[in-house]
Amino acid sequence: MNKVRLGCTGLEINPLVFGTLPLGPLQAALSPEEGGRLIRYALERGVNLLDTAELYQTYPHILSALSGFEGEVHIASKTHANTAEQARAHVERALSALELERLDIVHLHGARVADPFAERPEVIETLLRMKEEGKIAHVGLSSHFVSAIRKSVQHPEIEVVHPLINRAGMGIIDGTQAEMADVIAACADAGKGVYAMKALAGGNLISSARESLRYVLGLQGVHGVALGMLSEAEIDGNLALFHDDSADEALWEKLEGRRRKLAIMEAFCKGCGACVPACTNDALKLVDGKAVVDEEQCILCGYCGAACPEFMIRVV
Repeated sequence: MNKVRLGCTGLEINPLVFGTLPLGPLQAALSPEEGGRLIRYALERGVNLLDTAELYQTYPHILSALSGFEGEVHIASKTHANTAEQARAHVERALSALELERLDIVHLHGARVADPFAERPEVIETLLRMKEEGKIAHVGLSSHFVSAIRKSVQHPEIEVVHPLINRAGMGIIDGTQAEMADVIAACADAGKGVYAMKALAGGNLISSARESLRYVLGLQGVHGVALGMLSEAEIDGNLALFHDDSADEALWEKLEGRRRKLAIMEAFCKGCGACVPACTNDALKLVDGKAVVDEEQCILCGYCGAACPEFMIRVV
C-alpha cells in the first residue's frame, strides 16, 4: 500500500487510519478478541496507524490485535484531561495497557475546547514533558473547533492535528467546512501532520459515503482519514477507495445502505443530565426528566455514553 508522510513527524502512514472508537463499549461493544481480529485484518493489509483515546476504552482491542504482529504499527491516543496530573495518568495508563514504552502521537483531546493553549496549557506542558521523557514521540491536538486548529499553526510544539471535517460541515462548532479546510491547508503548510476525523459525520453521511470520503481525501493538506470500521468488507472497500479510487458497486451499495442512531434506554434513564454537557454538538437535552436526542444535530460520536453513569446510551 502507498504511504504518505505525516507532515514533518517522519512517520509514513497509510492514508486509511483505523479509528477504534466504534469497536468499544461506547458503540458496537465488540469484545477485545472480536475487535482485535478486525484491527489485525487491517494491519495485515497495510493499515499502520491506529487512532484511540482514553475515552474510547479500546486499548484491550488494540493489544489483542498486536499480539504476535511483527509489522510496523503507529499508535495515536488522546487525553481529555483538565489537569496535568490527569493527563500524565492517561498517558501512563495507555502505555501500560498497550504494553508500550512510547506512544507515537498523543493529542490533547479538545472537542469542546475553543482555545486549548489558553484553557489547558498545563496539559500541553505535561505532554511536552512526557515527550522529553521519551514516552511520547509527537504531541498533537484533536478538535471540532476551527479556531483551535487555526491557533495550532502558531504553535510548532503541536506536530499533528486531528480536525473534524466533512462535506456537510456537520459537527464543526464555530465555522463551516470551507473554513476548516482552509486552516487544515495552513497546518500542512506549517509542517504539521493532518489526519481527519468524522468524514462521514459519525455515520450521518453513510448514504453518500464514497462522495463524502473523496471530498475529504481531496482536501489540500489532508494526509489521512480516520475511519471506524466494523467488518472486513468495510476495510477492503475503504482500502480500494483510498488507494485506487475504485469501488465495487455491490459492496458500496450495501455499505451505504446502513443506518446508525443514538440509542438511549429511556426506561432506565434517571435524568441526571450528565450526558448533556458531554455532547459536542448540543444534540441532547432533558425532557420530562429523560435524555432526548436531536437526531439532526447528533454526530454519533458516543461521548455522551462515556458520561452516562448508568451506561444507558450507545451508538447502534
